[in-house]
Amino acid sequence: MTQTPLRILGLSGEYRATSKSGMMVNLALSYAESKGAEIMFWDCAEKPLPFVGEDGCWEHPNVKEFQALASSCDAFLICSPEYHGTMSGVMKNTFDWLYDKHVGGKVFGLMCTLGGMQNSNTLNHMRIMLRWLHAWPVPEQLAVGHVKEAFDDEGNLTDEDMQNRLHGLVNSVMETSSLFATQSE
Repeated sequence: MTQTPLRILGLSGEYRATSKSGMMVNLALSYAESKGAEIMFWDCAEKPLPFVGEDGCWEHPNVKEFQALASSCDAFLICSPEYHGTMSGVMKNTFDWLYDKHVGGKVFGLMCTLGGMQNSNTLNHMRIMLRWLHAWPVPEQLAVGHVKEAFDDEGNLTDEDMQNRLHGLVNSVMETSSLFATQSE
């Protein structure tokens, strides 16, 4: 029997894939792909999601496409910058378009970037939000403080421990997703 690869969607709480949060998501996705996953990245700069409640937003083609993509994925790797002690407005608005029917029972890996010292505020707030959506964040998580110094010129993490923790997070997401898939068969 051939096992289909895990489908993993990356989401960033910033508008550019080249932002620090976008870079974190893409590093995680690249590692997941090297482990056999099929990866996707939703770029809010290319396909912005309207604010919930705007006129016509419920029928917006980007919303419909995003919800369908999320429904088709097995797992998610997400990263938000921390702004004023919590996730960015971009991250929150992205999740305002998702419901239990799209992500319930699915596995998430959480990451955040901070300009200053590491802390867990954003990670905790995302964890709470995901519980309301009936999703499953893995216990491993990654907060990257002093983010302006965290990457080299090629976009790789400069701290080997952070790189190892990133790999551990992705491994946990993939192993947990595979375990959930096996239990549902």
